[in-house]
Amino acid sequence: MNAIVRGARRADAAQLWGLVRALAAYEKMEARVTGTAEALARDLFDARSPLGCLVAEQGARLVGYAIYFNTYSTFRAQPMMWLEDIFVLPEYRGHGLGRALLVEVAKIALQRRCWRLDWAVLDWNQPAMSFYEALGASRSNTDWMQYGLDEGRLRDLVTASRTT
Repeated sequence: MNAIVRGARRADAAQLWGLVRALAAYEKMEARVTGTAEALARDLFDARSPLGCLVAEQGARLVGYAIYFNTYSTFRAQPMMWLEDIFVLPEYRGHGLGRALLVEVAKIALQRRCWRLDWAVLDWNQPAMSFYEALGASRSNTDWMQYGLDEGRLRDLVTASRTT
């Protein structure tokens, strides 16, 4: 397969958005997709964007992508990196594209002095877990539970703090 991995460009936005939607379908989360290609392009390609994006390209078609950004460990006083998405279209899997994307993200993490690269995987996605484990990844933070506030709860929290 003659695919290449390269940095995403603004002109990739429509195809990249198609891949995001394909990931949502694969993860059975289509109903959660509320963004647009234009919003993704704005956030990815703004000059001050903290996001990075790599794409796997076969001919003129994007067939995979990875989106990442830096985080920080206060305990180590050192950067880390979060891999928000890594996805390869099912018909292009098994040709090393996922590995190539992850290798390039790893190179960037090391260039940025990151001491680790983390990501999440759905508990039913055994093919992804097997892929990550074959690359040497292991499950981390098994004693931590992830919490968060969605947009509505964020607004509620801010509104409630104004009245107290």
